[in-house]
This record gives sequence, C-alpha cells and structure tokens, in this order.
Amino acid sequence: MERRKMFIRMITASLLRRRSRMFVALLAIAVGATILSGLTMIYYDVPRQMGEQFRNYGANMIFVASAESEGLNTENVEEALSCISDSQKRGVAPYRYETVTVNEQPVIVAGTDIEGAKKTSPYWLVTGEWPSEKGEILIGKKTAELLSVEIDDTIQMTYSAQALENPDQPAETDRSENEDAINMEFTVKGILDTGGNEESYIFMSLEDANELTNGESKIDVVELSLSATQDELNEYVDLISKKVPDITPRLVKRVTQSETTVLTKLQSLVFLVTIVVLLLMMICVATTMMAVVTERRKEVGLRKALGASNKSIILEFIGEGVLLGAVGGLLGSILGFIFAQAISMNVFNSTITFRVLLVPVTIIASMAVVAAACIIPVRSATDVDPAIVLKGE
Repeated sequence: MERRKMFIRMITASLLRRRSRMFVALLAIAVGATILSGLTMIYYDVPRQMGEQFRNYGANMIFVASAESEGLNTENVEEALSCISDSQKRGVAPYRYETVTVNEQPVIVAGTDIEGAKKTSPYWLVTGEWPSEKGEILIGKKTAELLSVEIDDTIQMTYSAQALENPDQPAETDRSENEDAINMEFTVKGILDTGGNEESYIFMSLEDANELTNGESKIDVVELSLSATQDELNEYVDLISKKVPDITPRLVKRVTQSETTVLTKLQSLVFLVTIVVLLLMMICVATTMMAVVTERRKEVGLRKALGASNKSIILEFIGEGVLLGAVGGLLGSILGFIFAQAISMNVFNSTITFRVLLVPVTIIASMAVVAAACIIPVRSATDVDPAIVLKGE
C-alpha cells in the first residue's frame, strides 16, 4: 500500500513539474475523448433520430388483403397490429376507397381514421382545418378546383352501388334517382395540398364513409408509420405473414431503403472520423511524451546508475500517461455529451440520450490509447546509457 501511494505521488509530482507540456497532452486527450464520446453517442442514437425524421415522409409499411382472403376487416387488422410493439407505432391509418358523384362528377372518396392519417402523413399541407366532427371532409386541391368549392362550402355526395355496377350508364342520367342511391351533405373544413395523388381525393372519417355506403364496413389498405429499423421491419413482415394469412404486409421501399442507405453512410462516416481523431490523439501524446523523455534523459540515467530497473522506469512513464488518459477521458465524457447534444439539436432538433455506461468506456479507451502512444517513447527511455548521460555526452 505504501509503495502504491509513493508511486502515485511520484507520477503526480512529475506531471506537475512539467505542467505546460502535460497540459498540451491532456488537452489532446480531452479533445480526442470528447470526439470519441460524442460521436459514439451520436452513432448509437442516430437510428432513433433518423427514424424520427423519416417518419415525416410518410408510412413505411402497408397492409393489403392476401390473394386467398376476402379482404381486410377490423378483426384481422387488429390481430396483425398486435404483432407490433406499441412503442414503435407512430401512426396507423386504415383507408377505404369508394367512387361517389358530386354535381354529376365522379370523385374518389377515402374514408380513414383522421387522427391516424395526421400521424402517418405529417407532410400533408392543409389549408383550413382537419375534419373533427361528423359530416366534415378534407378535399384535395385538384378536386376542389374541379368542383369549384372552398372552405366552409357544403356539397352533396351521392353513392350508388347500382351505378358502380353499371359504369357505362350515360352521364346525363341522374344517378341520384336510383332507388339504392344514398345522398349525404358534407362541409368542407380544409383543402389538402400534397403535390401527389391525394389532391384528387376527398377524405372523411371511416364512420361517414360507411354510412354513405349504406353501413357496409370494409378496409382496402392500412398505412403504418413504425419507428423501427430495416431488420425489425422485415421481422414484422415475416411474423404477420405467418400469424395472419389473410393479410399481406409490405414495406414502402422508397422510404425504408432511403432510411437504411442514409443511416449506413452516416454511421460509417462517424466511425471513420472517430478512428482518425484517435490516431491524431495518439500521435500528439506520443510526440509530447517523446519530448518529455528527451528532457529527462539525465534523470533516467541517474536513476539507472542508482540501480533502478527498466521495469520501474517503464511503469513510471506509463503511469503518467495512464493518469493523463483517465483525467482526459473523464473530461471528454462530460464534454462529449455536450458536443453530441449540440449536434443533435442543430441537425435533428431533438435531445440525445445520455449513456452512463459510455463514461467508463471512454475513460478506459483513452487510457488504452495513451498507453499505446507511450510505448515508443518509453522504449527510448530504457535505452539510455547511464555512463554516457552522466558524462554529459
């Protein structure tokens, strides 16, 4: 115990006597540890951050009816959704599409869960308000121009199963006079602008769509926005396909592939930068320690002349380096979190998760890198010839 205390006092005193040189080494270690800690936090948090950003581009999975089934229904959709972790569900929006007539113009109506559509399609630009009450609709921009309607206007929709079965029925025939025709009035609450096919639809709640179609309840497709990796999505596809044969889950590849590509490249870049920074830190520490060894040649020669072994000299220099590595690693762990938090806020506009286990890992990694950087300088210290050094040569 006394020898250990003496050893710690020796290396501490040696560091304090050369404050200027050791400060440079400590600064290099702290900077390297900061980059290591910060980029590692970003590396492990990037999938979550990127997933959050890509969810703004729409759904990444859809449910459609399998070839053998009679179609989607609430029961099999719920069974399929039960296979997915609730914590990963950002939004679920079932859709039902029907053709209706408005002022003798055929229009496609999409019945959906309005709140679910908000979450699965956050990129939708709505002028006005989203429907929130019975009898309210969201109309696409192109359809609004076609029908010459504006916000708060009231329009009458007509649904006729007979008309759908006879699409060649002359346009001049008033389909609303069909015995099975259902007429309902709706209020336009908002106009949808997406730059896509959605502008040609009219969106309403599933309840209104079912009522308009004489109470018939069905689902054509379900869109899902899941906060999951590519591997997790593939696992869900396999699990649902086996457990619910009436449903065929499919990935929206333009979203999932783009997310995977960007994520892989970003993680590779972070890994490469971390390696480069660690190498630079090692070079800086090795250069500083080489200067320290050269400066202490006479001291080393005297100690060897007095009987000090090469092992004790090596342990002293390595001890100084490891102590610097521990202090620099601790500082780097703290500064690394601040660094990662700043990047996360500027790039993703969200906070990053602090990983406590990363603190000891950063300290150990810093100590290991510094110890490796001290190998060459320490070997030169053991090559000192006491007789030549003490002669002043």
